[in-house]
Amino acid sequence: MIPEVDHALRTLIEREAVDPTEVEVAFDAPTKDWAGRRTGPTVDVYLYDIREDLRRRERGWLNEYDGNRILARHMPPRFFKLSYLVAAWTQRPEDEHRLLAALMTCLLRYEALPAEVLTGSLAALGFPIPVSVALPPPEDRSFADVWTALGGELKPSLDIVVTAPIEAGRAIPAGPPVQRPTVLVAGGIDNSVPQETVGRRPVPVVGQPDDSGSGAKTTEVRVRRRQRKK
Repeated sequence: MIPEVDHALRTLIEREAVDPTEVEVAFDAPTKDWAGRRTGPTVDVYLYDIREDLRRRERGWLNEYDGNRILARHMPPRFFKLSYLVAAWTQRPEDEHRLLAALMTCLLRYEALPAEVLTGSLAALGFPIPVSVALPPPEDRSFADVWTALGGELKPSLDIVVTAPIEAGRAIPAGPPVQRPTVLVAGGIDNSVPQETVGRRPVPVVGQPDDSGSGAKTTEVRVRRRQRKK
């Protein structure tokens, strides 16, 4: 799922925000060593946090159908928030600001990643992939802490959060469909009764009282007997 999100972000940025022949799109950790090795303008999309979106977790099993037939039962997908630190690296701050503005304009056009940039499992599952731009960070972290952990200098950056599904990977195949129902009665099958003969016997069910006054509730069940072979 993570490589598919990376691909979608790269495709969207190169298509609508930057010229890929002039600006490189990278996914490296923006450390001092990495910054010193750059050879040209770069937009760095660094994945720094992964958390499950507990509000979207579902319980139980989902049925997979083929027409009216159940093929399998599987656990519902789980949704995870992928947080990216997006920064521009050039020789001049003015150029970095222009790149950040172009990135904001590009990403703010969409509440979810467009379907044409989705591949692999993201396209197969068919869920919308929400994307948020520059929301306030959670209380347990700050962007300054991220830059400090990377050992780099604080730079203006965008926080991009993509919520993507991933298959839980657990499924139970369903049994084969019933082709011919079989009813077993006490004492086995009576071959002395012709096949066309239909017997009736009371079976306790909820809904209809019987005539015995016992309070039991009965209904009629029709049982077809096999014809004895001669």
